[in-house]
Amino acid sequence: MNINWYPGHMARAKRIIKENLRLVDMVIELLDARIPASSTNPDFQTLFQNKIRVIVLNKSDYADPHKTETWKDNYEKQGIPVLPINSLNQKDIRQAKKVLYDLADKKQKEIKQRRGINKTIRAMVAGIPNVGKSTFINSISGRLKAKTGDRPGVTRDKQWVKISPFFELLDTPGLLWPKLSEEHIGLHLAYTGSIKEEIMQQEEIAFRFLEEIAKLYPRHLMDRYQLKELNKRGYEILQDISINRGWLGPGGMPDLTRAAKQVLDEFQSGLLGRITLELP
Repeated sequence: MNINWYPGHMARAKRIIKENLRLVDMVIELLDARIPASSTNPDFQTLFQNKIRVIVLNKSDYADPHKTETWKDNYEKQGIPVLPINSLNQKDIRQAKKVLYDLADKKQKEIKQRRGINKTIRAMVAGIPNVGKSTFINSISGRLKAKTGDRPGVTRDKQWVKISPFFELLDTPGLLWPKLSEEHIGLHLAYTGSIKEEIMQQEEIAFRFLEEIAKLYPRHLMDRYQLKELNKRGYEILQDISINRGWLGPGGMPDLTRAAKQVLDEFQSGLLGRITLELP
């Protein structure tokens, strides 16, 4: 399956990020804790050189906690601070603010010692579409400052948000990359809702998702959908789910379109259980 989504506003998003990097001291990159490898843009490694870099593993309440710990260790060994959080959990947000404020304070002191000025530290919040950047900023600021939505591509322009007298955040549009060269990356982004539904074959995405979850987390599927066995192809598993849930169409045939949408929605909202699809 070839999944590519790079609409015109993506090229504009990359331009906005590149143009504003010179204005910031820190980059806060949000990753989806369920797919950290697929949700990091390969361009970011080069773009964010010479900046303080912080990784936020967002939606960690939906992710496998043991695998999240493995990812955290992996980034920390590279010298990158890591914050596994749920952006709607106030305890997580308080801990995140402390780490960010400490880093900003350290940078501010360095600049004052070198240049003799009290500089406001600015941080860019970056990530792929629908990873929760605007929700994160609103929670950190304690006010509804950035636009939010449950669909990719809500933020189209940069937005500066003042967090404290010495710390500001820049919300940027979600940025994918022109060609998703490895199929599993495109699929994982599709599973988590980072690619618009309109460009995908929803049923095929669900078939592939079910085949992957049947191998990684079989008990999650069997318990959620009352399945007796999973040694089947994805479309057969979806048929069984559709029948068990009573999602039927004309003539009592399984409504696979409805079932596909529902299964993916339940994964995206955490109802299927705590799942992580990737390891370092």
